[in-house]
Amino acid sequence: MTFKVESAANIAEVLIEALPYLQRFSGKPVVIKYGGNAMESEELKNSFARDVVLMKAVGIKPVVVHGGGPQIGELLEKLSIESRFVDGMRVTDSATMDVVEMVLGGLVNKDIVSLINRNGGRAIGLTGKDGNFIKAHKLKISKESPDMKAAEIIDIGHVGEVDQIDTGVLDMLMEGAFIPVIAPIGADSEGASYNINADLVAGKIAEVLNAEKLVLLTNIAGLQDKRGAVLTGLTTEDVDGLIADGTIYGGMLPKIRCALSAVKNGVNSAHIIDGRVPHAVLLEIFTSEGVGTLISDADA
Repeated sequence: MTFKVESAANIAEVLIEALPYLQRFSGKPVVIKYGGNAMESEELKNSFARDVVLMKAVGIKPVVVHGGGPQIGELLEKLSIESRFVDGMRVTDSATMDVVEMVLGGLVNKDIVSLINRNGGRAIGLTGKDGNFIKAHKLKISKESPDMKAAEIIDIGHVGEVDQIDTGVLDMLMEGAFIPVIAPIGADSEGASYNINADLVAGKIAEVLNAEKLVLLTNIAGLQDKRGAVLTGLTTEDVDGLIADGTIYGGMLPKIRCALSAVKNGVNSAHIIDGRVPHAVLLEIFTSEGVGTLISDADA
């Protein structure tokens, strides 16, 4: 009996701690980029799905944007299609784009939809081509060096940037009982498809929805200083300084710039969190400690 009472008391404490956050975030969109290790372990996949279902149940409006790079690479290898990268971006010719659409818009997207539905939610899978809600254009990569008279333009194929996001489809789903699950594929005015970085799509969707939060799941504990300590409670000015002094560099830069853009364009806060931690999304949103790096605007 003593054990049961103590256990119940612990549950009550957790709920009381979460109450202010539940009240503050009810009715507001939260955009979550789902990828990395959180997509690989069955335990982590189910904990993520339950987090999203619980958020919807308490009145928050979650929107999930997912990646799928490893799954794309696996299928390309099986089909004997070579994978090439420029500045970390997959060179995407027509054959590769067909695979990207099959994997992101089909296999991965429907797996996540099924996962959320099995855990009590009502998820709907979309690509940016559905309802024409992500309009994109071809990404141009340029390289310069002191001995070049002009920048070299590198063609990496069907890799895109976001032009415009029409939130009509998302608004309709969020106002109902549904959880949108979005594959980061867009199309231009001619109907050509583009593979777009999932972090970028999540950030742009968060901006146009004026979301309460942008949550980016990663394979690390969060943004770290030069000694490896996790940094949190950062302002946009702090982050700009960390980029300038070289603390943030390499592969983390695009993710951080995406988070910065979101916060500077109306999103209340961005979170870089450790997707290897069970229930990482709930811990970051509903507790004061969190499990990663929080970035907000000092003027907000």
